[in-house]
Amino acid sequence: MKIWLDGGLRDTDAARVSVFDHGLTVGDGIFETAKTTDGRPFALTRHLDRLARSARGLGLPEPDLDEVRRACAAVLEANPMPLGRLRITYTGGLSPLGSDRGTSGTTLVVALGETKRRPDTTSVVTVPWTRNERGALAGLKTTSYAENVVALARAHEHGASEALFANTVGQLCEGTGSNVFVVLDGEIHTPPVASGCLAGITRALAVEWTGAKETDLPLAVLNEADEIFLTSSLRDIQAVHRVDDRALGEAPGPVTAKAMRIWDERAADDLDP
Repeated sequence: MKIWLDGGLRDTDAARVSVFDHGLTVGDGIFETAKTTDGRPFALTRHLDRLARSARGLGLPEPDLDEVRRACAAVLEANPMPLGRLRITYTGGLSPLGSDRGTSGTTLVVALGETKRRPDTTSVVTVPWTRNERGALAGLKTTSYAENVVALARAHEHGASEALFANTVGQLCEGTGSNVFVVLDGEIHTPPVASGCLAGITRALAVEWTGAKETDLPLAVLNEADEIFLTSSLRDIQAVHRVDDRALGEAPGPVTAKAMRIWDERAADDLDP
C-alpha cells in the first residue's frame, strides 16, 4: 500500500509524521472520507469544498485543492480495489507542545483502505452526551474525534453500529459519523445544520434528491418515527431496524426503500454531483 504524504507517494512502512504534529498532540486538523468504486471517488468536489470550509473554520491555511486532487488520483492509481475508503487528512503541522501553532506549514496525508458494502439495515443507540451546537467546532469535520470514539464504543457494547446524539437543548442532532433522517406521516425529515450536526455530503444529496425537510426535532422523535435511516459516505442510505430497545417494523420501510432506490439511481448517473 502507498499513501500520499507531504508532496509524494510513500510506502506505508516508510511514511512518518512527526510526534510533534499538531494533529496528533492537540487534534488540530480536519479530514474528509469519500467512497471510491473501482478507483473512482464519489462526490470528490463536494468533499474538497467542505475540506476548505473546515480549514477556514478552524483557522488553518487554505489547502491547495489542486494538490489534494493530484494526491487522491495518485493514491487511487497506486492502490486498485473495488470498494474503498479514501481518507484526506490535513493538520496544523509541526508545532510546539501546547495549543499554539507552529510556522513550519501544514501536513497533508491521503490514504486508501478497502471496505465492504454496508448492510441494508442496522441498529443504533442513543447516548447521554450532547453535541454543542454553539461550540467553536460545530459543523466542522475535525480530527478532534474522541467524543465519537467513546460514543461508538458504547454503541458496539450494545450490539449497534452507530450512536445518536441530541444537542444541548434536547434536539435530535446526528450520529458519530452519520446524519439521521426520520419518516413522519410519509414525509422525510432531518435536523438542520443549525442543530450542530455536520453538513454531510450524503445528507445534502439525500435532501436534494428525496425532498426531505430540514426540521428541528426532539430526540424523542426516535420513539415515534415510522421509519429511520442514516446517511454517510460509506453507508449511503441505510435503514434502521432498532433504536435502543425499540424495534421498528419492516426495515427498510417503504419511504426509506424508495429513498435508497433514488440514491442508487442518481449516484450511478453522476460520480461528482
